[in-house]
Amino acid sequence: MRNMTNKYLFFGLFCCFSFQLNAQELLTKEEAIRLTLENNFGIQIANNEVLVAKNNSGLLNSGYLPSLTGVAGGQYAIEDQTATFQDGTSSEVIGAETDRYNASLNLNFLLFDGLGRHYNYKSLKEQYNLSELEARESIEITILQLFSVYFEVARLTENLSVLQETLENTKERLTRAEYQFEFGQNTRLEVLNAKVDITTDSVNVMNTRQALLNAKRDLNVVLNNDLDRNFEIDTVVTFVNLLAMETYISEAQANNVTLLQANQNILISDYARKASNSVFLPSLGLTGSYGWNEGNFPATNFLASNTSTGFNAGINLTWNLFDGGSNIVNSKNARIRFENQNLIKQQITLEVKRTIANARGNYENRKKIYKLQQQNVETAKGNFERSNERYKLGQISSLELRQAQINLLNAQTNKNLAKYEAKLAELELLQLTGKLLDVDF
Repeated sequence: MRNMTNKYLFFGLFCCFSFQLNAQELLTKEEAIRLTLENNFGIQIANNEVLVAKNNSGLLNSGYLPSLTGVAGGQYAIEDQTATFQDGTSSEVIGAETDRYNASLNLNFLLFDGLGRHYNYKSLKEQYNLSELEARESIEITILQLFSVYFEVARLTENLSVLQETLENTKERLTRAEYQFEFGQNTRLEVLNAKVDITTDSVNVMNTRQALLNAKRDLNVVLNNDLDRNFEIDTVVTFVNLLAMETYISEAQANNVTLLQANQNILISDYARKASNSVFLPSLGLTGSYGWNEGNFPATNFLASNTSTGFNAGINLTWNLFDGGSNIVNSKNARIRFENQNLIKQQITLEVKRTIANARGNYENRKKIYKLQQQNVETAKGNFERSNERYKLGQISSLELRQAQINLLNAQTNKNLAKYEAKLAELELLQLTGKLLDVDF
């Protein structure tokens, strides 16, 4: 009986311990990325589009393979027939029955179509490559969305900790004020001020806690997780080495996903232009069939029945010498569209350079702001500690202490905001340089 009791006790302790572990689950950045890549709806859709493009670029969709069709049929007729022969005699059959049957396999093989099929096949291959770039862009955008929400959860987590610490400091001030009031060292006003501040701090904690819960649900949506899944967040932020960032920026023209897509569109447009010229060349095709025919005829027919089987093959040459001018127009338009794709790339190149320059400036500026906010926290913390000591000695009022406390609170929350804004600015710059998916977060 005692062993049974010990087993139940052990089981209960194990369940409690497991529950605590689950409640304190840490969602690391690497785990968040893994879950996003596996579960996010947008990424799944983008990956499916890549599969569609891969299927389209295969040999089965190239037009190089022959077509083979099977045909079968039957015909039955019943009719009154009158036949007149050359000698003047005639024969009449009432309800004459005729039935015919046929079956065949037909082969069509296009041997040459003026290279249109060749360039269309190359175009499908490049469209597959383009779909991979589009999927990569979708992943990059989703990762940026992920971290914008992830860092918002991290910011609110740190802010909640700061607000709870502020609330505890205010409660200590209330306790001190109540003792001092009891011993006649201050007025009731100090106690009332502390109570008002406790209410304010409590409301701030409640609002921030609710905002944190909402942000966690937003993050679970990105991760495609259970909305009520609870977790802790990694609040440690590291920045990319400055020399590495300079290298990424210098190589941005070769790695930026938007520019890579522009290059693919130029290739696709070039193949379309070349394919449009294929209509000016002849096409050569091969045909073949193997068939069976059978027929049963009435007395008025020369044959009573007929059965035939056999194979036939042929080759045909088709040359569209003039179709009214539409092929010429299509060829000219394809050439214009190719020129437009080159102009679009030039425009995109200029815009990407501008966007990278702006993103780099924002990143450097936010890192400087973060550094200043870190210094400001140290200053505000020292000021609050000195103000607290002076308040204990009765050298300053509770209002002055409260102002020092608010200054410290603002400095800490501003530092948290600056830290995550700087990191997001870095991620945006990495995305523009094409290195977002190649670095450690």
